[in-house]
Amino acid sequence: MLKKYSSENPAQRVRLTWRFAWSHLAHVLATFFGAGAMRPAPGTWGTLAGILVFALLSPWVSTLGWVVFAAILTVAGAWAADVTAEHLGVEDHGGVVIDEVVAVWLVAAFLPAGLAWWVAAFAAFRVFDIVKLWPVSVLDEKLKNGWGVMIDDLFAALYAWGAIRIVAELAGLWP
Repeated sequence: MLKKYSSENPAQRVRLTWRFAWSHLAHVLATFFGAGAMRPAPGTWGTLAGILVFALLSPWVSTLGWVVFAAILTVAGAWAADVTAEHLGVEDHGGVVIDEVVAVWLVAAFLPAGLAWWVAAFAAFRVFDIVKLWPVSVLDEKLKNGWGVMIDDLFAALYAWGAIRIVAELAGLWP
């Protein structure tokens, strides 16, 4: 985990700008409309953008709809992450946040509706995305392509959902 956030990582030395984020369709998608160009902590900004979009659209989108959106964006996001990595010259740049968006949508989609649950989805996902428990840590280290970018966050989403579910059950909050 620490290697990814180290100043020695080439990705940390390449600045992703707003101009770059909007210069190509793949960059727009990979940075989720520029959220990945925000500093500091672009992954947190991407997750926040994702949960805000989820909250805005949730009255009209079912759980199945979120799963379909997530599946489509996983495929498109893998392509966009690959193209963006090639254009930046680094693998898995922190400004590529489509993976955070898809993952937080899936966490929130399988929780009850409401602000408290969405905040829990945001917080739990960020923790598991940063900590990278096994096998997320292995996937993050070994899969250096768009699929690797997307898949490790899907596992982090599963851990986040599981942690929220367990805590909510133990606290008697699960409906």
